[in-house]
Amino acid sequence: MVIGSWPAISGRRSGLPGNTLHETSRLAYLEVMTAAKPAHIAMFSIAAHGHVNPSLDVIRELVDRGHRVSYAIPAIFAEKVAATGAHPVIYTSVLPTPDDDPEAWGTELIDNLEPFLDDAIQALPQLAAAFEDDRPDLVLGDTTSYPAPVLAHRWGVPFFQISTHMVAWNGYREEVAEPMLAELETSERGRAYRARFAQWLVDQRMDHTDPDRLSAEPGRSLVLIPKVLQHRADDVDESVFVFVGACQGDRADQGEWRRPAGAEKVLLVSLGSAFTKQPAFYRACVAAFGELPGWHVVLQIGKNVAVSELGEIPANIEVRDWVPQLSVLRQADAFITHAGAGGSQEGLATATPMVAVPQAVDQFGNADMLAALGVARRIDTAEATPEALREAVLTLAADPEVARGLAAIQAGMAAEGGTRRAADLVEAALTPGTER
Repeated sequence: MVIGSWPAISGRRSGLPGNTLHETSRLAYLEVMTAAKPAHIAMFSIAAHGHVNPSLDVIRELVDRGHRVSYAIPAIFAEKVAATGAHPVIYTSVLPTPDDDPEAWGTELIDNLEPFLDDAIQALPQLAAAFEDDRPDLVLGDTTSYPAPVLAHRWGVPFFQISTHMVAWNGYREEVAEPMLAELETSERGRAYRARFAQWLVDQRMDHTDPDRLSAEPGRSLVLIPKVLQHRADDVDESVFVFVGACQGDRADQGEWRRPAGAEKVLLVSLGSAFTKQPAFYRACVAAFGELPGWHVVLQIGKNVAVSELGEIPANIEVRDWVPQLSVLRQADAFITHAGAGGSQEGLATATPMVAVPQAVDQFGNADMLAALGVARRIDTAEATPEALREAVLTLAADPEVARGLAAIQAGMAAEGGTRRAADLVEAALTPGTER
């Protein structure tokens, strides 16, 4: 069964555990609201679902509290940003977009690093001009938006990093940053990249010339993932990195998926928005779950694979290029995911057993974290046969220990404070002396 694009449905829903306001956050909120005045806040991000989506509910909350928020973003995400009440500040980016072929990112470390510096260098003048006559009182910046801390430094206003993925821990520099630097130093291209980055920081009159400090070692960072997804969480400096957990909101603007009549179990299969060019994997899923008694499968394939590449589609499988993922997960019994930061925490927030099939970057580490928590199984793409996928899904979905583990994690995530605590902390940065 092949179904077209999903319609947007208006209205708001609430009740996600990640947005429960615990007592500590409530008291902090009341304290801040007596001191914080409406401010102009600028948020900077890139055109990537995994970097934009986690911030949107925080931005909506800040707008609802009376702040004016300007959100610097490429045009492809302008409508989504505007729906929060923020003002989209459009800039031209040279980074690959979600609609581009994933191969545009290349395959080597330097291929993944250079585009962000190239984009920052060309975007900075655009962004500086856009805010020239409308300086913000505080800057929020995604980890990949290098112009954000540069502009905050130039304007002399507070900067708060927004991290949508794992952050640095005590030992990160020795275990991760230095080996990456050593790899870059082995090639002329890598050395040139490091030199150009350092010179750019000098040109911007920053107080350091270390590219790693710009993203991995900020002065303060809001971490929009649950602490259980953080590698070596006990070694993270929480005076710098503050975990607020999932800030998902109701996502009503994305539409609502409804379980078909007669579907006893629901499985969602999604490799996210970027690394979706995997027709062989999708065919394996069709073979694994097609006509499986009692199971209805939602198979999201993205825009880089044609439905015709999958062969005959059984009646219990609906194929889409995009779905309102959180809405599906609220009703799902299992989730095959690429283990991106967003998908991983959505699976945990909805207490959905997961089979992690990582594709790139931090997804491998996330997959291992989920497996270590006892709520998922990691299966690499090369081993993702129909038999392996089916066995993993059926075993996880039927295991009461997995269900108990997910329920405990879900409760712990609720206690982290989510959206409201994140907004409390932003307002505290606007009001010196008010802490979390």
